[in-house]
Amino acid sequence: MKILLDKIASVTKNANLPEKVTVIEKLVVEEGALLVVEALKNKTIYNQLELVSGRLSTIQKGDILAVALGNRRALKGFVGDLPERLKVGDTIHLLNMGGVAGICTSQNVKEVGYALKVKVIGAIAKGKKPLNIKQFSLFKGKKRMESTVPLILISGTCMDVGKTSVACEILQKGRRKGLHLFAAKLTGVAALKDVEKMKDYGAHKSISFVDGGYTSTAKHKGEIVSITKGAIDYLSQSKPDAIVIEFGDGLLGEYGVEEILKNADLQNNMAFHIGCAYDPLGAMKLVELCEAMGAPINMMSGPVTDNSVGVNFIEKTLKIPAVNALTQGEKLFRQMMKEMKKRKKI
Repeated sequence: MKILLDKIASVTKNANLPEKVTVIEKLVVEEGALLVVEALKNKTIYNQLELVSGRLSTIQKGDILAVALGNRRALKGFVGDLPERLKVGDTIHLLNMGGVAGICTSQNVKEVGYALKVKVIGAIAKGKKPLNIKQFSLFKGKKRMESTVPLILISGTCMDVGKTSVACEILQKGRRKGLHLFAAKLTGVAALKDVEKMKDYGAHKSISFVDGGYTSTAKHKGEIVSITKGAIDYLSQSKPDAIVIEFGDGLLGEYGVEEILKNADLQNNMAFHIGCAYDPLGAMKLVELCEAMGAPINMMSGPVTDNSVGVNFIEKTLKIPAVNALTQGEKLFRQMMKEMKKRKKI
C-alpha cells in the first residue's frame, strides 16, 4: 500500500524518500531498516524531528513519520536498542531527533523527558523488498586505510563539551586562509545538525557515519575503526589539505571513540589532537588516557577554558596550551597551525 508521510527524518537522507512511499507488513529487525510510524502523543520537551533538509519540525500526535531502526547510548538523553522482534501495530520509541527508533531502556528525564511512543505502520519498501539505509551508503568500511591526508582530531570527555564549536572555528579560519578543509563526525547517533554546521563554517565537504549506512556507532566497536577508515579514504579522494574529525560523545562512552584513537593507522595520520572538557579533573584524565593510548592531546578547549582558573591549571599542570574556541578562535587556529607546521604535519 501507499502511505503519505507527514515528516521524513534526516537519518533517511541518502534514500531520497518521496512524500508517498510503498509500505509492506514484512518487517526486518536490523539497524537501518526504514519504517513508517505514527506519533502517539504530543510532547513539550525534546519534541522535534530533524528533517532531511536539516530543519527541525515539531512532532504532532498522529504525524506519520519515516524513521530508521537503531541504537542509542546518550548520557544526557535516551538509551535504546533494536527491538528483539517487531510486527505491524507494535509500539516502539523515537530515540533521537534525527529519527532513530528502537526500544527505550533508560532516559535522562530532566533533559529530554520520556521517549516519544510511536506505532509501527510498516516497512518502507521498493516493490516487495524492505529498504535499509545501508543500501544508500556513500562509502564502505575498510580494513586498510590508504589516505595520507593530515587529520585534525577533536575528542572530549562527554557530549556537549564544545567539540563542534572547536571544529567550526578551525574550518572557518582555515577557509579564510585558503585551506581546502573537509570534515567528518564519525561517532554518535544520526543527526545532520553538526555536519551541516561544519559546512556553514567552511567545510568544503562534510560527512558522518550515516553516509556509511549506520544509524549510530553504538554496539559497533568491532566495526568502528573500519567505518572511520572508509570515511577518511572517501573524503581523501578529493585531496583536501586536511580533514577535521569530530568524535561525538566522550572518550569512554559507548560509541567507539577509544577504539578509533587506539588505531595505529589513524595515529600515523594524526596532525593535531584537541581535547574538550568541562572541568580540570576531566581535562587531566582525558590527557592522561589519550597519552597512554598513543593519541596525545596537543591543546585543550571547551568549558574548562572559559576563564583563567581552568586555563592556568591546564597550562601549569598538564603543560599543554588551553584556548577557548568561542572567545579565542583566531588564537586557537594560529597556535594549531604553528605547531603543525613545526612538526611538518601540513
